Amino acid sequence: MSMSSVTLDTVSISKEIQESEKYNSARKKLLSMDRRTQDLEMQKLGAAPEWAAGSVHAITEDGKVIIASQSGSQLPAYAFGSSHVIWVVGTQKIVKNIDEGMKRIYEYVLPLESERAKKAYGVPGSAVNKILIINKEAQKGRITIIFVNEVLGF
Repeated sequence: MSMSSVTLDTVSISKEIQESEKYNSARKKLLSMDRRTQDLEMQKLGAAPEWAAGSVHAITEDGKVIIASQSGSQLPAYAFGSSHVIWVVGTQKIVKNIDEGMKRIYEYVLPLESERAKKAYGVPGSAVNKILIINKEAQKGRITIIFVNEVLGF
């Protein structure tokens, strides 16, 4: 499952997962389903794909990961649902502490995401409705973070 991510889109990972025959794309399956009749099945598929690929909004210098979301759809997979989580993160997302991470989300990420949402979905903007902070992963090897030393995503 490639989660909605400007970072993954920028480096063409989303496209590779969805369009390549190498992967069984959960997102591709979700896009073919009918929300009116298959909503519960769609929620379950999105909450617990075996693999979840995406990005985050901030990582503190001591390793805490912060992810903000309007709907929260990616958060179950990141927090627990997926057996394997891969985050691709531009190094500009490294912050000193949680306070700086939250400031980054509200002052930098949210305005950019609101503009993207307006163009992509025709909505008035986005919102920070849910926030996940991962202090430590209990299951060794479940989360992989790939830092890219360039500005990627928001």
